[in-house]
Amino acid sequence: MDARWLFKLVLIALAGALLAGCASRPPERQENLCEIFRQHPRWYDHAHDSQEKWGTPIPILMAFMQQESSFQRRARPPRERFLGVIPRRRTSSAFGYAQAQDPAWEDYVRATGNRSARRTNISDALDFIGWYNSVSHRRLGLAHTDARNLYLAYHQGHTGFQRGGWRNNPQLIAIADRVNARSQAYATQLASCEAEFRCRRWYQFRPFCR
Repeated sequence: MDARWLFKLVLIALAGALLAGCASRPPERQENLCEIFRQHPRWYDHAHDSQEKWGTPIPILMAFMQQESSFQRRARPPRERFLGVIPRRRTSSAFGYAQAQDPAWEDYVRATGNRSARRTNISDALDFIGWYNSVSHRRLGLAHTDARNLYLAYHQGHTGFQRGGWRNNPQLIAIADRVNARSQAYATQLASCEAEFRCRRWYQFRPFCR
């Protein structure tokens, strides 16, 4: 192979690696959904696709993800420590943007047939949250817009939610209330900027979208 072509291939590979690193970087202003989507425009597309497919509004999807992982693609729970020092196993199998645990993720893959899905892929993670909430809607009768109870079911599992043990867990209830409040703030923010992201979905050329 010509040395110049080899050099070009190396540059392309390096550029791809840099772009991938940028794409996975958590948003800098996580309190503002418009700024999140401006930093990662494709995230709006993925959230919109999940909303259209499963029914959970974009602000709730994004509020769940912010709470679960702070938009860190490889997030995991902390490890338990023996004598406070020696690391042991992690507290659960939760992993990725949506902090999906192994059994729930396997159920998702089986139910959707999406065998190439990865918990470190933002599109798959948003699709998982939407799918899980659609099951909560069907099994538990929770409205797609009921962020508080949807989150409790997401955290506790459907059977755990039905048993109601969460009612004696004020810390979890406070987190669910925080997710609900964030989803409402995100909804207000998105209402002021969604037109620009809808425009970009259609034209794929941002100078047209002003």
